[in-house]
Amino acid sequence: MAPLLEQLRAYTTVVSDTGDFNAIKQFRPQDATTNPSLIAAAAEKSDYASVVDDVLKQVRKDAGPAASDKEVAAKAFRPLEVAFGLKILEIIPGRVSTEVDARLSYDIDKSIAEAREIIALYDKAGVSRDRILVKLASTWEGIRAAEILEKEGIHCNMTLLFGIHQAVAAAEAHATLISPFVGRILDWYKKDTGKDYKGADDPGVQSVTTIYNYYKKFGYKTVVMGASFRNIGEITELAGCDLLTIAPKLLEELETTEGTLPRKLDPAKAQTMDIQKIPMDKATFDKMHAADRMATDKLKEGIDGFSKAIVDLEVVLEKRLSAISEPAGAAR
Repeated sequence: MAPLLEQLRAYTTVVSDTGDFNAIKQFRPQDATTNPSLIAAAAEKSDYASVVDDVLKQVRKDAGPAASDKEVAAKAFRPLEVAFGLKILEIIPGRVSTEVDARLSYDIDKSIAEAREIIALYDKAGVSRDRILVKLASTWEGIRAAEILEKEGIHCNMTLLFGIHQAVAAAEAHATLISPFVGRILDWYKKDTGKDYKGADDPGVQSVTTIYNYYKKFGYKTVVMGASFRNIGEITELAGCDLLTIAPKLLEELETTEGTLPRKLDPAKAQTMDIQKIPMDKATFDKMHAADRMATDKLKEGIDGFSKAIVDLEVVLEKRLSAISEPAGAAR
């Protein structure tokens, strides 16, 4: 028998869900993805102090002497996440996902502008657009922004995706990739019903399976990357999914667990399934979203959570600015 992680790689592209460079080096994923929470956690580690400090010094220089620490910190999120993305791209062979500010999730024009600015920073660093995925929340507005960006050659990763309506809309918009959140769906159902779920009964696993089969049945080019896992049982039930983004702790568990891992998701099998096509427009999207309590709750909660994480990161960066602005020899 071989480690589960080795077998999983035969069916599925493994993506690292972390901003920790050391963890990425250890588990050798094809791709990597980050979000504000992961960047904030990494930014507070001494290992990455030089990355953070270099970005803050450059942003302060660009902002000018009149800018306050608070203003500089607010401007630093985008260049900081790109700086982390550039470091990650030195390690992995594939793509890194970089997130549009979640506070823009219901604004098409501002989301597009932010995405273009992210890509401009990578362009300036000489990185091909084929190695970048811009992450957008799967609101109707976020999906519309992705549709425009994809036409410009900017590849999009639709995050905070919980329902089939979001998945269908994203595929119709020709988004490159979607990230349905398996563990967060499980969390909602456990809280709502008081039940525990395992294996194929896990509502998050069922949601991703439904989306995967729908995409393969109708030949959509958008690929599915299951995300937000609570245990390796969720991961093994989705063996065969296009991609799975997995936190270091669960990657380690998969690497140290041996057993037999059969393929669960298969495009050939999906082709034979009796699945009804869902015509999608804004009215249908809104109606389906309102009818799905879980998707409604988790999308709002996710946007609020990512928005708070950016605010928290700005506080960390403001404190860091004060520290690096102190005269040499000052107490720290």
